[in-house]
Amino acid sequence: MLILALESSVKPASMAACLDGKLLGQYFQNNGFSHSRTLLTMAQALMKNLDIDPGDIDLIAVARGPGSFTGVRIGVSAAKGLAWGLDIPVCGVSTLEAMAYGQGDRSPGLICPVMDARRNQVYNALFKWGDDRLIRVADDRAISLEELAAELLRFNELPIMLIGDGAAIACEYLKCNTSTAGQRLNLIETPELLRYQTAFGVALAAMKSEPIKAADLEPYYLRPSQAERLAASRGQVSAV
Repeated sequence: MLILALESSVKPASMAACLDGKLLGQYFQNNGFSHSRTLLTMAQALMKNLDIDPGDIDLIAVARGPGSFTGVRIGVSAAKGLAWGLDIPVCGVSTLEAMAYGQGDRSPGLICPVMDARRNQVYNALFKWGDDRLIRVADDRAISLEELAAELLRFNELPIMLIGDGAAIACEYLKCNTSTAGQRLNLIETPELLRYQTAFGVALAAMKSEPIKAADLEPYYLRPSQAERLAASRGQVSAV
């Protein structure tokens, strides 16, 4: 199966082509340009340089959230447009699950994706590898670092791999707040090059998920947008 995957849920954006689980090529940039400006340009360049005919693509895969509201919307819209144009199915996957697939290390331990969700929270889930498959330990959630620290103390006998754009912030907090009473966590902060979300991880996660029609793909935000929160506080119905 030839998958064209895109990831735009946070500041970095990436596009990847994956054939039966093998990465053919990937473009990645972290320069803060608008994803609406970069995604389709990267897709065109990637297919051209890999000599991929659009008609050969079997599936469009995208990280549908959680993440930046704008980034997720742009990614989902681009994926739907590509799938509609090519008349092929699409697969929307959890950004956090795609991060776990993409980090590449299958050694024993806990995989802890952490995305900066602002408002003193992070987007987080927990995973581990077992029997050559990724096992979900905790659902996607918006959680405070205090709550995350308390939960991770249950796993203090395991190496805990921190990945994502919130890894550095989480690592500093956890080191400062989980080292009392002999409860120091075995934290592994991945190198920056391997820390960020990538489209290859999205493709790998999509291989384990069910394709759907483009019309059925929806973003996955985990919590209301700022516009919805403001409307609710004013007793209005938001159109977002």
